[in-house]
Amino acid sequence: MPFIPLHDDTPRYLIARPWTVWCLIPITALCFLVQMVSGSEGGLRLIYGLGVIPATLSGEAQLADELVLVDPVVTLLSYQFLHGDFMHLFGNMLFLWVFGDNVEDAMGHVRFLIFYLLCGALAGLAQLLVDPASTTPLIGASGAISGILGAYLILHPKAKVLVPVIIIPLYLPAWLLLIFWFGFQFFALANGGDSNVAWWAHIGGFIAGAALIPLFRYRAVPLFGLGDPPGGVTLRRGVGWQPRNGGRRGPWG
Repeated sequence: MPFIPLHDDTPRYLIARPWTVWCLIPITALCFLVQMVSGSEGGLRLIYGLGVIPATLSGEAQLADELVLVDPVVTLLSYQFLHGDFMHLFGNMLFLWVFGDNVEDAMGHVRFLIFYLLCGALAGLAQLLVDPASTTPLIGASGAISGILGAYLILHPKAKVLVPVIIIPLYLPAWLLLIFWFGFQFFALANGGDSNVAWWAHIGGFIAGAALIPLFRYRAVPLFGLGDPPGGVTLRRGVGWQPRNGGRRGPWG
């Protein structure tokens, strides 16, 4: 991870609680736990049976019958709930916790779930387009999380994100951090980055999120931080910005 987010200063305006984010985190963690208790052989079967294998999607290879768990197209969804190790899981869920609630706030619970899964699926397809003959399973929520980062950049570029710089926690502009994150993916590719990381899935997910957010957000939600209301207001469709809870807001963005 090029940076570790701890907190952002963007309040939620529309929803009181980001239920979809709060459900996705334990569900994804539970899926990882199932991987762990399945043992090395069982866990490997889950990875091959539920992970995205570009070659099986492109038709260039076929998975052994005993490893097939779902149709290859379904793996574009199922792969998002598997992870390689605890740090892989923790990093993705940390980004989802910090940035996901504000993206969910912009579109509502159900649309956010569709958006999340769609970004993850498009990220998997991006990796497929770049390397259609690959037989290495792709797993992890990174593509979907990348979509959230792309959406957050379009929604709240002027937000401040708390990150540790060396050992000092500092609030830095979201646009700076997210553009740096996006550029880092290309830098890693150009410099022979870790072959176990699906860099093109990250890039594809980020672009998908940035492109889809204008379609998924409520129409009255402003883009690029333009016209953001003051803290302690909520958006009522067809009405506009209205006070909520006497102007109170929680500390977490």
